[in-house]
Amino acid sequence: MITEFLLSPVCAVTGQDTLPNAALWIKDGIIAGCFAEGNLPAETARLPRVDGKGCFAVPGFIDLHIHGYAGFGPELADPQALLNMSAVLLQSGVTAFCPTLYCAKPAEMEALLKKLVPAVGKEAGAQILGFHLEGPFISPKKPGVMKPQDIAPADLAVFQRLYEAAEGHIAAVTLAPELPGLEPVIAFAKQHGIRLQAGHTNATYDEFLLGAAHGVTHVTHLFNAMSPFTHREPGAAGAALMHPGISCEIIADGVHVHPDVISFLRTVKPVENIIAVTDALLPTGQAKGPFIANGEEVVFDSGVWKRKSDRVIAGSALTMAQAFKNLVDCGFTLPQAVQTTSTNAARLSGLTQQGCLEAGARADIVLLDEHFAPVRIFKNGEGNPPSSVL
Repeated sequence: MITEFLLSPVCAVTGQDTLPNAALWIKDGIIAGCFAEGNLPAETARLPRVDGKGCFAVPGFIDLHIHGYAGFGPELADPQALLNMSAVLLQSGVTAFCPTLYCAKPAEMEALLKKLVPAVGKEAGAQILGFHLEGPFISPKKPGVMKPQDIAPADLAVFQRLYEAAEGHIAAVTLAPELPGLEPVIAFAKQHGIRLQAGHTNATYDEFLLGAAHGVTHVTHLFNAMSPFTHREPGAAGAALMHPGISCEIIADGVHVHPDVISFLRTVKPVENIIAVTDALLPTGQAKGPFIANGEEVVFDSGVWKRKSDRVIAGSALTMAQAFKNLVDCGFTLPQAVQTTSTNAARLSGLTQQGCLEAGARADIVLLDEHFAPVRIFKNGEGNPPSSVL
């Protein structure tokens, strides 16, 4: 195995700049430097070269909201399924992710977490950053495709049991900030480093801002399953749009949110506070049916998964690589697309060595062809066997 090499030539998109005809110096799983080909340090002359074939080199994608991929996901209640999900996600260019649990009855979520937690730390593919709980403290008025009977009132003891069941591996929780009795839950989450996300919420503008003042400063799938932005009541969506310090997820598939709205978001919100997620369902990337998500059969229709029973949108079929391409198509520059699919999520998650192509960063790198499709993935500097060593 080659532990030190130059990955070249590539068009390196660092998150701040685009460097055509560049070389990435990889040493022991770390990026030692990113250089224009004509400015390579003399000591790199001895290094073998792995052919980057002129591809775009971007940091590994980080997906903070995903329910499953290629037929694997948390809902299968099997730690091996979570490890399989990690492996196939890496092949798609995702190097870190938050497996996301649907809202369910608290006892069911607790039991599921206990079954899944043995996988954490054993993954060989994409890194499991911790679980994202999409509920159970959400609004029955904005359930989306969650099952209304599973929604629970805010209860600190319930949340503590979920935390214990996950052995502390909860990265984020989506909740409705307008719910009564939520303050102790928020305090506990903040104390334990859990990201608080407003989602599936019918909050008024003022209720949302009160929640943000308490620490609910990130938004789950902006515009979807939340009180809308109107001229007399800005709602949750309006609060997220108008307050630059509030960060937000966006499902950039062009269906959950219109492409022009995605483009508009870039003009009204600091790009560093926009995080692309897939919110992908378990059958995304699955070769053969039947396709099941959250216990219901779904069909792929018009770019999304829809419930077979009533053709209601059940969720996304997006990949992070496709999200990257869609963002560029919506007017994001290449560095902005990198920020939105990797850098911002890394910062939000406290990952100081990920999400960028800078000296000292972990060598999690995705090579994209001219159509922004992944052709090779490196994690900690290790990829598929080098296709060409010069």
